[in-house]
Amino acid sequence: MEPIRHPMKLPLVYEINTRCWMRELSARSGRSVSLGTVPDAEFDRWQKLGFTHVWLMGAWPTGPRSRAAACADGSLRRAITGALPDWQEEDFAGSAFAVADYTVARESGGELELKKFRKKLHARGLRLLLDFVPNHLGLDHRWVVERPELFVQVPHQAPGTFFAESNAGGRWLAHGKDPNFVAWIDTVQLDYRRADTRAAMIELLQSVAARCDGVRCDMAMLLLNEVFAKTWEKFPCPAAAIEREFWIDAIHVVKKSQPDFLFLGEVYWDLEARLQSLGFDYTYDKRLYDYLVYRNHTELQRHLLSVTAGFVASSAHFLENQDEPRIATILSLPEHRAAALVTVGLPGLRLLHDGQLTGARVKTPVQISRYPVEAPQSEIEGLYQQLLAALESGAVGRGKGEILKPRPAWPDNPTSQNFVVAQWQCEPDRFDLVVVNLAPYRSPCFFSLSVDSLARCNWLMKDLLGTEEHPRYGDDLQNQGLYLDLPEHGAQLFHFTPV
Repeated sequence: MEPIRHPMKLPLVYEINTRCWMRELSARSGRSVSLGTVPDAEFDRWQKLGFTHVWLMGAWPTGPRSRAAACADGSLRRAITGALPDWQEEDFAGSAFAVADYTVARESGGELELKKFRKKLHARGLRLLLDFVPNHLGLDHRWVVERPELFVQVPHQAPGTFFAESNAGGRWLAHGKDPNFVAWIDTVQLDYRRADTRAAMIELLQSVAARCDGVRCDMAMLLLNEVFAKTWEKFPCPAAAIEREFWIDAIHVVKKSQPDFLFLGEVYWDLEARLQSLGFDYTYDKRLYDYLVYRNHTELQRHLLSVTAGFVASSAHFLENQDEPRIATILSLPEHRAAALVTVGLPGLRLLHDGQLTGARVKTPVQISRYPVEAPQSEIEGLYQQLLAALESGAVGRGKGEILKPRPAWPDNPTSQNFVVAQWQCEPDRFDLVVVNLAPYRSPCFFSLSVDSLARCNWLMKDLLGTEEHPRYGDDLQNQGLYLDLPEHGAQLFHFTPV
């Protein structure tokens, strides 16, 4: 009997640098391409690769004041020169996260073009994610003039502030800030100690939500009451403290009218579970990323087995995004293959980045609007084509996912700590097994499966990423578990069927 093809249940997200991608499309096609005129082949490609969501990173405009402030930063100019040696002023668009207005940038075609783009996604079963940058706005946002009271301010000049003229007169406003770094001089900091600021931002969020199917919320943990209070304790606010968390109300308002709307939070500092408890569907799992790129496989396994299953399932797994170095510059091809299977093979949201699938090596600063020219790396292209094709035919991301705990192959053998193992099941008589050995040496292990009534039949396990096939007795699987011996950086996706 042919297996039932189950829909992809968990998000598989493709992040695109909107500005760079639009220019690349225009150059490739020899005409000016807007969001509404993106060739159908692009949508068809995303659908064929199995993506469920496209994240248009940087769809909103950046104004001239924010651009000028950022362009004056010598360290940023040097970073841009390192990524794009022949860059010109026209390539400098300003930070995608210094938002001047939550309307689609003119260069991308405007609001009507976004609506056409989203319609084409929906026609292929894909959904649209957009940016929501809640902590701050760009210097050019109209509220700086019209509603300056919404921002953090001080009566006199202080580090990290700037003087702004407004309809209410001039005042010193704070630049946006992460407490661990210097202020972002191209932004202005919203004051979440004020009820009117919260109300205005919820209204803005609703406006964004009406035009997409989900948002990636930049630096979402900065808005937590305790974090915000500590960050801005030297900038007192006359308004009475608000005990309720902003995200509870913001997420509730959106989900009340759009229950399937997706909230993805960029979160660090071990505050991920806290943000999940406030309503975020998914939060960044930066620990997983760090363990992969720093090759700390024992701590990686400990991390996955020590947190709750719900935490993993509500985490966003990635090897790249716009903030991190290109993974092809960090991991060897075998390491890359293993790490890629880990990130797409775990329960939760899986995020892939434009350029990651072709082995791009240059990290593009979010302030520029042109990609460097890079030749695709055929081996990495093949890696992702094979991996995503395997996801199309299996249960990963479609059924019930569960992380399994490996155990030593024999007493005093420590290699079981090198493994990541995840079991996926959509149907009683079929299941998949993601198995990765992250170590640079051969490693054996045992582990017990949680499939019901394994002993009722014998099984054939077939590697969807290779050519291996092995028969296994159901009694042995149920009573002893499964024994595997994987080579260094071995990555296999086994499909089990009864025989």
